[in-house]
Amino acid sequence: MSDAAGDTILDDLLAQCPLIAILRGVEPDDVVDVGGALVEAGLRIIEVPLNSPEPIASIRNLAAAFGDEVLIGAGTVMTPEQVVAVKGAGGRLIVMPHSDPTIIKAALGNGLICVPGVATPSEGFAALAAGADGLKMFPGEALPPAVVKAWRAVFPPETLLMPVGGVSAENVLDYLGAGASGFGIGGALYSPGRSVGDVRARADELVAACRFD
Repeated sequence: MSDAAGDTILDDLLAQCPLIAILRGVEPDDVVDVGGALVEAGLRIIEVPLNSPEPIASIRNLAAAFGDEVLIGAGTVMTPEQVVAVKGAGGRLIVMPHSDPTIIKAALGNGLICVPGVATPSEGFAALAAGADGLKMFPGEALPPAVVKAWRAVFPPETLLMPVGGVSAENVLDYLGAGASGFGIGGALYSPGRSVGDVRARADELVAACRFD
């Protein structure tokens, strides 16, 4: 089963803000300014996909700047060797587009939090049995709020369900109402070349959209 400490960290940070920033394509020279804007907006989890330019350098820069208050990690992790590299850079979170028990084991063995990608309940239960700390429901476009609600009814109540893809300020409350624990937000928040001010404005809009008021 999953690591209790990892569950607690994710639970606590998602309770503060359910948004996970996915900075696909970010450059190491820009990442601290972008990360600072996100932290100021209230986000507490930042992911750098490993198919970005020099992703390990970006993770190292983010961890040095914000690692005490923010969970920094990598997305699109495909090998155990990448897990080790992320840990060496100060990352504490491993996110995958798929569910590979070898990578889950490598993450947990290195003391990192692991959130694999799953698209069916069978994949989700297998990932939890392998030790996953939460489930990345991917692609989110194919898993609308009705699916989140159905999964919430059958998975253990403490399971962290996090849709990634297709979540925006317009539908985030629908997902929260269906039982989502958090969301990975990529292009709706950040894309290469977008100004720091624009990223901050988008982050503020998304944070505000998560409030039931």
